[in-house]
Amino acid sequence: MEFKDYYSALGIERTASDDEVRKAYRKLARKYHPDVSKEPDAEKRMREINEAKDVLGDKEKRASYDALADRVARGGSPEGDFQPPPGWDSGFEFHRGPRQGPADHADFSEFFSSMFGEAERRGAARQNYRARGEDHHAAIEIAIEDALNGAEREITLRAQTVDAQGHPQWENRTLSVKIPPGVHPGQFIRLAGQGMPGHGGEPAGDLYLEVRIAPHKLYRVEERDIYMTLPVTPTEAALGAQVQVPTPGGGVVEVTVPRNARGGMKLRLKGRGLKGKTPGDLYLLIEIALPPADSDAVRAAYEQLAQAASSFNPRQHLGV
Repeated sequence: MEFKDYYSALGIERTASDDEVRKAYRKLARKYHPDVSKEPDAEKRMREINEAKDVLGDKEKRASYDALADRVARGGSPEGDFQPPPGWDSGFEFHRGPRQGPADHADFSEFFSSMFGEAERRGAARQNYRARGEDHHAAIEIAIEDALNGAEREITLRAQTVDAQGHPQWENRTLSVKIPPGVHPGQFIRLAGQGMPGHGGEPAGDLYLEVRIAPHKLYRVEERDIYMTLPVTPTEAALGAQVQVPTPGGGVVEVTVPRNARGGMKLRLKGRGLKGKTPGDLYLLIEIALPPADSDAVRAAYEQLAQAASSFNPRQHLGV
């Protein structure tokens, strides 16, 4: 049996506070939850993370685990065929959290079951444990139009629940989600009471949906700002021009391209991004689009331009 280093599993130090344990768990859960993760070992890592949180998030379990780790350290490396010392859990009493029933350890390692299985059953028999259900996290990908205007959508998630006996199980469930106008990437939509069931009659936890914006052929979103590439001709860039631009909210606006515009220059349309207390902006990134020299007339125009601007050296800053 392998000794489990729960602190390493959560990426925290042994001195970590309870709040640091919770934050580390939430961060890793968002990365490895099977609903949203593309990591090849997501389910295995999620089981390890859940197990580490179950132990380090419970004061009694953590105290006994630390005591065991100290005894193991004094006796040498915990690697290899580890067996718990006799009487290691003397003086400790455990209870189940809201995630699983007291007798079920199907999702836990042999190490956990050996350490806490019997102790938990004894503790569960001696007290009626009450606790609010755990919060769950998932991701939702929405269209930029939904982020701009708000919408109501149905989503299907693969969620872990518990059956009547308290055993964990996976099931698909469909939820109706109201998307508020102005929601931006990385923001969370909270669905109250849609997390894990409570224990001992306490309320269920909440479900937090992390917003992601689906790729769009014209726009990309950063926080509340929206970016778009605006192609202009060399003539429009050099001489300045009025050009028409489609906006994410619908409709077309006329934009002034300044004289001597350069590729990569940003034009800002204030307040044309995502809604909010401080609305985002729409940024137009200038891109010089060269007409193809596919006719005598265009080739002649390029040759005339080359002669007229023969003193211009675009590589002067390179020292050549």
